[in-house]
Order: sequence, then C-alpha cells, then structure tokens
Amino acid sequence: MSTPSPATAPRRGAATLEPLWVRGVLIAVALTFLTLFLFVPLVAVFAEAFKKGWQAYLAAIVDPDAISAIKLTVITAAIAVPLNLVFGVAASWCIAKFEFRGKSVLLTLIDLPFSVSPVISGLIYVLMFGAQGWFGPWLQAHDIKILFAVPGIVLATIFITFPFVARELIPLMQSQGNEEEEAAIVLGASGWNTFRRVTLPNIKWGLLYGVILCNARAMGEFGAVSVVSGHIRGETNTMPLQVEILYNEYNFAAAFAVASLLALLALLTLALKSLIEWRLHENGADDSALRSTEH
Repeated sequence: MSTPSPATAPRRGAATLEPLWVRGVLIAVALTFLTLFLFVPLVAVFAEAFKKGWQAYLAAIVDPDAISAIKLTVITAAIAVPLNLVFGVAASWCIAKFEFRGKSVLLTLIDLPFSVSPVISGLIYVLMFGAQGWFGPWLQAHDIKILFAVPGIVLATIFITFPFVARELIPLMQSQGNEEEEAAIVLGASGWNTFRRVTLPNIKWGLLYGVILCNARAMGEFGAVSVVSGHIRGETNTMPLQVEILYNEYNFAAAFAVASLLALLALLTLALKSLIEWRLHENGADDSALRSTEH
C-alpha cells in the first residue's frame, strides 16, 4: 500500500494554523459578544440591586412576599428534582441497556419539553385541570386544587425539567456499554447490587451534572409556572414571578434584588458545572490511560 507523499498528505492541525490576525479577530468577536450579552447584563443586575444601598437590598430580600417566593421556589425544586432524578435514571437505564419496540418514541417524548413552548406546557395543564378542563369538575367536586396552587406549579416544573437528567445519562450509559453489568450478573450479583456497585459509580458525575442543570431550570422557570400559578401574591409566586410583579410596579431596586439571587444561583450552577466537566474529563483521561495500559 502506497503512502501519501508529504506534499499531498493533509497537514495535522491545519485548521488551527490560521494567521494571527484571523485568530485575533475571532477572539475579539467572541469576547465582545460575551461582554455585551453576558457580563454587562450580569453587572447591571447587581448594580441596580445595590443602587439604594445594603439596607434597601436586605429589606427587599426579607420582605414577606419575597420570602414566600423564595420558599415556594425551593419547595418546588425540592419536589421536582428528586422525581426527575428517579425518572432520568430509570429512562436512561431502559434506553441504554435494552432494545424494545417504541424506544425511538420514548426518546422523542423525553425531548418533548425542549420543543414545546413553556407557555404551551402550562396551557396543557389548564386544559386538563382548569374549571372547564377534562378533570376540572371532578376536582371541584372533591375540593382538590391543582391550578393556582402549589401542585400545579410543581407539575408544570416537572414537565419542563424532566429531560435534563435523562439526556445527560443516556449518551453516557450508551458509551459505557453493558460489559461490566453483564460480568457482575454472571458472577452472581443481583440487579440492585449491579446498579449500586457498578452502574452508579460509572455515572455519578454525569448524574450530578444533570441534577444541577435540572435544579437551575426548576428554580428559574417562568413561562409554564406563570400560566398555572394565578400570580397570587405571597402564595403562588415563585422568584421569577416575584421579579416580574416588582418590576411592573416600578419597584426596580426590589426587583433587581430578587433577580440577583437568581443570578447568584446561575453563577453557582456554572461553577459546579465547570467542576463536574473537569472531573468528567479527568475520569475520561484516566479510563483512556487504563485501556492503553491493558492493551
């Protein structure tokens, strides 16, 4: 077999050997975009939040309506995230480890919240549980409140956030294959022990990554929650809805004070995301080194 001559062989890394001015322009464009659309708005949030001083900021945070919004946001995330964790692990295990009819349909349904507007998602629950909805008369007859109450907010949040854990774990499990689980079962391990001792350690960082993204979206969700909450002040307003109400009332300092809490949550999520990506990269490098040693 003939080998390509040096003149005709493709240059390794030729795509990155651009002139210095080209790389400089690309870097400048990227930095300009990040500055205008990320850093400046973020700085503006905190600048407006502290514009009237620390006392005004703290007064906005400890306001009873703001405290209620913070509590409701935390409660909603505390319910939605664990449920999505269970669903994500079960769905990814099923899709990555087994072949069955309807697998592609299940994958499509998992991606559904990504393709449907959050407002439409909220309207679906209004259609189902509203006074004129499918289950509305029965719910009214039994004095059960779904819409304009915590259950409706939790249901809408679960629907919006359930793809995050599954979508992080499915490709990870598929890339790992089934060899280790099959070996454990052949050696006599039960299904639970196989999952706990083999599968879970292999997916723990991807699982945590999905949980962090799911929690961030659950706390920051606006559209679907806005439709089903009823905007009852002090009762069914989450933090994003509280920001909207304060802003519409021209109470800008308080609105930006509550928004700064969401911004801090976003920054914390970004830091944790970067940490987990680094750990995933380190684990991938260790696995590659181990495989090369074995060969």
